[in-house]
Amino acid sequence: MKIVMVIGKTGSGKTTLCKAISGQDVSIEEMSYRSTQTTDIINGTFIDTPGQYIENKWYGSLTIISADCDIMAICQDCTSMESVFPPSFAGIFAKPVIGIITKMDLCEDMDSVKMVEEMLSMAGAETIFKVSSLSKVGFEEIKKYIKN
Repeated sequence: MKIVMVIGKTGSGKTTLCKAISGQDVSIEEMSYRSTQTTDIINGTFIDTPGQYIENKWYGSLTIISADCDIMAICQDCTSMESVFPPSFAGIFAKPVIGIITKMDLCEDMDSVKMVEEMLSMAGAETIFKVSSLSKVGFEEIKKYIKN
């Protein structure tokens, strides 16, 4: 399985996604844990990054850490219309970049989902996945992509 580096703003669901897709039990109570403070390797497959790296434009840190991964995943919470990814952001990485729309179980407005898809596409995501860490929607598609 390839190594995936996960980038997104604080609270976008990166850690929850990494844990849930790795088979760890994720409950609503567990999703209120503290913010990731430094990079963390989850299940040997995911490099979970602090939201501050993208929020404060620490792209240098992201590019250095990306040397250890095969795929970049940029995450955007479907309930937030605030994008932290500038247009063509993916261009700074010499790796495939996917987009992951998180918290799909909370998003009833499909217009919002379409806007988030456009944000991720503009940032350079080649493929976009829609997931829910609670219901595990979209996990099989991501796992299949990572294995190929």
